[in-house]
Amino acid sequence: MNGRDLVRSVRAVASVGAAQGVRTVRAAWRRQRADATGLPPRGPERARVPGTVRDAEPGPGGGVVRFGRSELRILVAVNGAVFLGWDGAGPEPSYALAGRCPEPDPRAVLEPDTDGGWRVVAERVTVVVSRHGAVEVQTPGGVLLRRDLPPRWWEPVGGGPARWAQRSEVPADARFFGLGGRAVGPRLPDGTYRLWNTDPGRSFAPGDDPLYLTMPVQLVVADGGTHLVFHDNSWDGTVTLRQGEEGAGSGHDRAGTSEWRVDGGPSRYWVMAGTPARVLFAWASLTGAPALPPAWALGHHHARWEFGSEEEVRRVVAGYLERGLPLDAVHLDIDHLDARQVFTVDQDRFPKLPVLAEELRRDGVRLVSVVDPAVRALPGNDVYDAGTAGDVFVRDAAGEVVEGVARPGEAVFPDFTDARVREWWGGQYAERLAQGFSGFWHDMNEPTSFTAFGEATLPRSARHFLEGRGGDHREAHNVYALCMARAGFEGLQRLAPDERPFLFSRSGWAGMQRYGGTWSGGVATGWPGLRASLSLVMGLGLCGVPYSGPDIGGFGGEPSPELYLRWFQLGARLPLFRTRASPGTGRREPWEFGPEVLEHARVALLERRRLLPYFVTLAHLARRTGAPYVRPLWWHAPEERALRDCGDAFLLGDALLVAPVLDPGTDRRAVRLPRGRWYDVVTEEAYEGPGQVLVDAPLSRIPVLARAGAVLPVRGEDGGLELEVWAPARGRTGGGLVVPDGGEGRDEPEIRRYTVRWAGPRVVVEREGGGEPPFPVRLRGAGGG
Repeated sequence: MNGRDLVRSVRAVASVGAAQGVRTVRAAWRRQRADATGLPPRGPERARVPGTVRDAEPGPGGGVVRFGRSELRILVAVNGAVFLGWDGAGPEPSYALAGRCPEPDPRAVLEPDTDGGWRVVAERVTVVVSRHGAVEVQTPGGVLLRRDLPPRWWEPVGGGPARWAQRSEVPADARFFGLGGRAVGPRLPDGTYRLWNTDPGRSFAPGDDPLYLTMPVQLVVADGGTHLVFHDNSWDGTVTLRQGEEGAGSGHDRAGTSEWRVDGGPSRYWVMAGTPARVLFAWASLTGAPALPPAWALGHHHARWEFGSEEEVRRVVAGYLERGLPLDAVHLDIDHLDARQVFTVDQDRFPKLPVLAEELRRDGVRLVSVVDPAVRALPGNDVYDAGTAGDVFVRDAAGEVVEGVARPGEAVFPDFTDARVREWWGGQYAERLAQGFSGFWHDMNEPTSFTAFGEATLPRSARHFLEGRGGDHREAHNVYALCMARAGFEGLQRLAPDERPFLFSRSGWAGMQRYGGTWSGGVATGWPGLRASLSLVMGLGLCGVPYSGPDIGGFGGEPSPELYLRWFQLGARLPLFRTRASPGTGRREPWEFGPEVLEHARVALLERRRLLPYFVTLAHLARRTGAPYVRPLWWHAPEERALRDCGDAFLLGDALLVAPVLDPGTDRRAVRLPRGRWYDVVTEEAYEGPGQVLVDAPLSRIPVLARAGAVLPVRGEDGGLELEVWAPARGRTGGGLVVPDGGEGRDEPEIRRYTVRWAGPRVVVEREGGGEPPFPVRLRGAGGG
């Protein structure tokens, strides 16, 4: 046992009691012993570099460039994405890809370049390979986007996985975003970021890293263009970022750098270039379209750890209904489960859950259930017995089933990297559906130990099927939750084929959006935690996961009324809008914070309900284009440097700019505006961008501005859909998209486009192709025309 294991185990003994603590210590010893005997020693290693170029073999979409000690495979896909794989690495197999590798672009041809190098010219990029193995990605006009230096790798002399390192250079003005869920940002500052899904074991703040959902996905924004790079390797690793500096050293620029290091696996990566919208579209076409949530999942959710009984659930829901507060879903945590089981409801505390679910559904409220991957290792547990008989649990290098300590106690873990196990696990959701649940949230699925606070439950030497290739937990760890989400999503599709599955997960990996979304996990209660919440949502959206949100108020503390309200007001404009209470932190219902907070929270809730058609439209657009709901201010103008460093405001779709209050005692705040006219949605005062303005931010609301010319689908007073139109500036036009869908089915309705223009003294709204809108139209901001 190393020192870190010992400290965490001692903490566990002190926190959860002697019996559970002893089990934790014993599990830590087992992990240490398993890895000591199950992992081969690395022994002496041999350092390698590619050497000089020898020859090349053109092929569809690119080809292979051979060097003295390695080779580089280049493929330009029809979606514009560029694949580069060293030392025989190809794009498959991959957990990130949505199916097979895209077809090659027949127009992209590998051809000789100057000084013994080679190049591939494609529609959106030019890839230049030097004679020593450096790779440059350029725009069609020759502007450098990135330069990857020749990789270095270290191979064990006796055989085994190589360790890789690759240093890349980007323009001096470039800014880095992404890498999954990071508490700092959304622009990533200089530093080293670990790529290993981790429960920090406590509430986290902006300085904590890594967190639950890491991804080797970087979005790089510079004057010359935007590009995304994805290193398709799930092993433990790091990315070290250093921002460049213009005019450094006798007037010369110092390039920004990114160094990727990983402990094993292949060196292969994808690059996509273009506008931010085009890059995210290419990323979605490569890794899969985001799952479409049912309309109710875009409303307000309330969760509590320790509801305790059906009566308490009814009491809380009645509190919302009696006060006229919209509520769309209630989430039940582990206390509603039989402690011996994993998919069985506690019949003592929740004896008539299907009846409760039907009552709530009549009031427009759905039930959502937590699902952990840990299965209690107890004979008589139906899931354990069936899993044991079916040989579905992870085993160690000696062939024994691995046991860890999780929330149920001694537990075993399904091997979700096996399609047979995923199908079995997906069938288990039938019990939850029969109990009346409409959605599911996956927790503790890094996987992690509940009592060791952040320590991985499975040893690195644990064996996994890995779709028949075989391997250990060093490769499987980061994709474990992704595969669990796939199991749940596909199981729900089979069990309820006429409904959209609703699933979100604490952990995941590249491609997570195919199966659902995520949430922030245990973000710390406090103003830094509020700021981290926004960073996580924006960063995940730029990695292709558009549906996410924090636990409003944070985890593990008691927010002040002001902090709770400001968090609530932000959450009402994020995709996943969920309040949650954890043990010992008090309640999180709005009325628990006093009458003033209640009334201001009511305004935010009613505005979220009014904007629900807009959120539904954004969900459909995310599915079809990959564009996140929450977008940085530079989304349409990445060349505007002042916007790149602005992380305290965001665009909600194309129409709205949201400027949350992130500091205490604030009643006015500065807002950086992109180019164009913007209206305060409350006062209708007009502001002109680009530039910075000072706007009111009273406790009753946070600043929200509408883009001139925007068309927003909103919920009218009668519950029907209407169009809220913000007048364009004189001489300008506008428009917007509407997807009139409020259901749960899997059909995807058509997207309707509306245009806005001035016709003399009138503002005219028309459906593209002709005709008036079939919905009521409410014009706003016309006085500022």
